[in-house]
Amino acid sequence: MRIPTASGSRGRGSAAVALTAVLALTATACGDDGSGSGDEGSGKGEITLWDNNTGERREIWAQIIKDFEAQNPDIKVKYVGLPIDQVQAKYDTAIDGGGLPDVGGVGTAYLSNLVVRDVLDRVDQRIEAGPLKGKLVPAMVDSVKAAGGREGMYSVPTSTNNGTLWYRTDLFSAAGLEPPTTWSKFYAAAEKLTDAGKNEFGYTIRGGAGSIAPAMDAMYGQSGITSFWDGDKTTVNDPRNVAALEKYVALYKKVTPSADVNNDFIKMVAQWDNGSIGMLTHNLASYQDHVKALGNEKFKGLPYPAQEDGTRVQVSNPVDGLGLFKNSKNKAAGWKFIEFAASHKSNSAWNASAGSIPANTDAAGDAWIKDAVPTATAMKALSDGSTKLVNLPYYLPDWNTISKSGNEPNFQKVLLGDMTPKAFADKIAKELNDAQAEWKEQNKS
Repeated sequence: MRIPTASGSRGRGSAAVALTAVLALTATACGDDGSGSGDEGSGKGEITLWDNNTGERREIWAQIIKDFEAQNPDIKVKYVGLPIDQVQAKYDTAIDGGGLPDVGGVGTAYLSNLVVRDVLDRVDQRIEAGPLKGKLVPAMVDSVKAAGGREGMYSVPTSTNNGTLWYRTDLFSAAGLEPPTTWSKFYAAAEKLTDAGKNEFGYTIRGGAGSIAPAMDAMYGQSGITSFWDGDKTTVNDPRNVAALEKYVALYKKVTPSADVNNDFIKMVAQWDNGSIGMLTHNLASYQDHVKALGNEKFKGLPYPAQEDGTRVQVSNPVDGLGLFKNSKNKAAGWKFIEFAASHKSNSAWNASAGSIPANTDAAGDAWIKDAVPTATAMKALSDGSTKLVNLPYYLPDWNTISKSGNEPNFQKVLLGDMTPKAFADKIAKELNDAQAEWKEQNKS
C-alpha cells in the first residue's frame, strides 16, 4: 500500500500532498487522452486509485487498501488523494494532458463529462458476471445509469445521501402531534408549533445557497410526479408542481424565521440545533450535528413526507461511486479492487466512516446502521421500493448552473414575493428544455 502521510486528515498537508501527486502524474504522462482501449493485464502489479474526497476519506481508504493488499499480495494500490473541490478539474487536466488512474472516485454530478469524453469502461457487464450481481441498491444503480447520459453503466455506486425531514420529538410530544410522516401532517405541525412572539417556529426553510434541491423535493413530493421529463420537456413547471411550490413557499415568515431567506445549510442547521424550531429538511450529513446539540432523545429523522396513500416521491441525491478507466493497462486488477471496495464489509466500513447510505444491500443489517436509525430508515426506503426517485439530469452540462447560481437568487425573490412561483418554475423549465435539446443535438451519434 502506498498512501501519502499527512499531519492531519483534514489539514493543508493532505491537500498539498494530493496536488503534488496529481501534478507529478500529469507531468510524466505521455499525453494520452484516456480514451484508448487499455488492457486487462495480468491481474497483478500496481494500480492507481484516485480518491475524490481525500479530506474526509483518506483514513478509511488506507484501511480498505491494507485489507485488499493482504488478500491480494500480488497487487499494490497507489493512493492519490484529491480535494473534493478540485476533482473535476483534475480529471479534465488528466484527460487533456494524460495520466488518468486505473480506478477513480466518480460522483454522478460529473459522471457524464467523463462518459462523453469516453474515458470510462462500462461496468454493468462486469457487475453481472461477479459477486456484486444483485447486491447493489436498485435506486442507486438507476441514478448512476441516468447520470451517465447514455446506455450502460459507467460507475459502481458506493454511497449516497438522502433528503431527511428532521423533527423535534420533544416539541411534537408536548404539542400532542404525530410524527410528520405525510405532507398534511407536516403542514399541520408547522402551523401548530409556531408562536412567533416567543420565537418558536414550526419549520426552517432553506432560502440561501443550495435552496433549489429541497424546493424540488417539496414540489415532486407533493405532486407525486415521478419523472423529470415528459418527452423532451421537463415536468418542473407542470401545474401540479407549481401548486406544490406555491404551498411550500407560503410557509416563509408564516411558520419560519424571516432570516431563512439568506440561510445556507450551515446557518439553517445551526439555527435548528440551537433554537425552538420543530422541523428541518436536510440530508443525513447533519445527523452528528444534531446528536451533539440535542442528544439522541430530542429528535428523529424520517424520509421526506409521503402522500396520503403512502406514496413517497423524492428527487435523487448525488451518488458516489468508483469508475474503471478505459486506458488502464491492468483492468483486471483494477476491477478486483472495485469489487473488494464495493463488497459488504468494505462498503459498510466506508459508509460508517462517511455517515452515508451504503450501496451494498448486505450492509443493511450491520450494527452501525441499526444504531443510526435515520440512515437505516433511509436505506430501507431506497431498497424496498417504497420511494419513487425522480432522477435529476446531472448529465446536462448546464445542470449545476441552472440548479444553483442561475436560479437561487430567483428563489429568494419568490420567498420575498417579488417573483411568482409559476414564473420561477417556467424560467427553470425553459433553461432545462434548451439544455436538453442542446445536449441531445450534441450526442446524436
